[in-house]
Amino acid sequence: MCTAIISVEPSSPVPVVVVGVRDEFVAREWTGPGRHWPERPTLVGGRDLRAGGTWLAVEPDAPRVAVVLNGRGRMAPEAARASRGELPLRVAADGKLGALDLAVFDPFHLVGAEPDRVWLWSWDGETLTERELRAGLHMIVNSGLEGEGQQEGETEDAYMAARLAYFRPRFAAVPRPEPGPDEPVERAWGAWLPLLNGDGLPRADHRALLPLLDLGDGRVWGTTSVSLIALGSGGVRYDFSAAPGEGDAWSRVR
Repeated sequence: MCTAIISVEPSSPVPVVVVGVRDEFVAREWTGPGRHWPERPTLVGGRDLRAGGTWLAVEPDAPRVAVVLNGRGRMAPEAARASRGELPLRVAADGKLGALDLAVFDPFHLVGAEPDRVWLWSWDGETLTERELRAGLHMIVNSGLEGEGQQEGETEDAYMAARLAYFRPRFAAVPRPEPGPDEPVERAWGAWLPLLNGDGLPRADHRALLPLLDLGDGRVWGTTSVSLIALGSGGVRYDFSAAPGEGDAWSRVR
């Protein structure tokens, strides 16, 4: 149940803010943000050590960010399946999805953002849609933009709907962050930071933005990192936490 939160305000000195909440099995190995891809030496992001890709990539020189979430629909054939972790690398580097054999990818939602443009691709295993995200606050979960693809009776969809219902009005009700390049994290992200630290909800709460669930048989699933990106004419600011909600857990990537 990954979540992306995007705020677009063209008149702001920081016109685009992107939050990427990554949910995964906690035993899946990864490493923190860095320049991990020699074939794309300027990209910065965390690296999934199983498949080699990423969930969020930043191209500081553009500036540009791309983030991927799992989608819903028909899965790719297992024998031909490609990692969705390649997709943010491609979009962050090139600013476009380009020519792809989409049939080898499981369903996804993919956000690409620059200071003057934010776009969303969604692939359900059969059809690719593309749309621009205009001014305002947008939340994307696995069931789609604002949960538009949720299905009745699906437990995961009910959790995502509860998350949206709880957090969306809270993000909308507080001042939008406009992070400066030299501000400490707390000042840069302002009233959003307590929300991004979980707003005090237990991590097993079905509304939680930062879930942590014991699924039995040694499987623990939940939020493994949160990335905060601000895009403006002056470049990109990138803050990161592998332990949101745990005191001074935030660090500055660039």
